[in-house]
Amino acid sequence: MSLQDCNLIDLPRINDRRGNLTFVEAGRHIPFAIRRVYYLYDVPGGSERGGHAHKALHQLIIAMSGSFDIHLDDGHSRKTVHMNRSYYGLSVCPMIWRAIDNFSSGAVCMVLASDYYDELDYYRDYNEFVGAAQKAAK
Repeated sequence: MSLQDCNLIDLPRINDRRGNLTFVEAGRHIPFAIRRVYYLYDVPGGSERGGHAHKALHQLIIAMSGSFDIHLDDGHSRKTVHMNRSYYGLSVCPMIWRAIDNFSSGAVCMVLASDYYDELDYYRDYNEFVGAAQKAAK
């Protein structure tokens, strides 16, 4: 996988004077079944979350409230995506190192994941990840 496989998905928006609504449907808006949902909140200023890659897990990351930056790295190139709209989701595929920082006050980061939590799916050491990514690219 590469950074080209990570992209913003414009989620449906239903505008209503009483308040707007956005929804996500597995298989329609994202290419995986949703097996787990988790969210980050009350992140202290200056803190970083993430700092890992997944071997097989697909994710959709949404800024439910506030804003934050997602730094993506495929072992060859890097890019940063600023998230600040609840109707955009960033699709992050396997074998992409991610770090999340620059959380605004009150930010909520929601993640939809393709599978249940499995510690064996993680690369937590950056050098190990780069070695595996380079091996997979050959």
